Amino acid sequence: MPRPVVIVPYDPEWPRIYDEESTLIRDTVGGVIRALEHVGSTSVPGLWAKPIIDIIAGVDGPADAERCRELLQPIGYDDASTGDNPDWYYCLGKGPHSPGFHLHIVKEGSRFHEKHILFRDWLRSHPADAEAYTELKIRLAEKYRNDRVAYTDGKTEFINGIVERAK
Repeated sequence: MPRPVVIVPYDPEWPRIYDEESTLIRDTVGGVIRALEHVGSTSVPGLWAKPIIDIIAGVDGPADAERCRELLQPIGYDDASTGDNPDWYYCLGKGPHSPGFHLHIVKEGSRFHEKHILFRDWLRSHPADAEAYTELKIRLAEKYRNDRVAYTDGKTEFINGIVERAK
C-alpha cells in the first residue's frame, strides 16, 4: 500500500543531508554523472515538503543512466522506476525513513532537467510564490492524502505556470 502524502515544515537540515548524500553518490558513480543538484521542495528554504530529498543527476544518455542505476544499488538505491518522459531515465528511491531520497537520472541539459532547475531557482528568489506553493501543497495533501498521483497532478498547473514565468 502506498504511503500517505504528508507535508511537513521546512527542515534547515535538508541542505546538509543533501550535501552528505551527494558526496556519497559522486563517490559511488565517479564521472558518469555530469551534474548533480538538490531540487524539489526540500531545496527551497522555508518551503514545506514531503520529507524526501529530491536530487537530479544529469547524464549523457540511457547507457550512463543504466550504469548509474547498477552502481547505486549497493548504497541503497534499489527502488527503480522509469520516468514518464524520454529525457527522464529513472527515479531511484532510497530509504523508507525520513528523510528518504529520490534520485532522478535525466538527460543532461534537457528541457526536463532545465524545468526542475528553473522552478527551484524561481521559488528561491520569489518568496510569495513559494508561500503560495506551500499552501497549495498543504491543501492537496489534505484532499489527496492517500492518492499520490492526484496530489502530484494537482500541482502541475502551478508548476508549469512558474516555469513559463521563469523562462
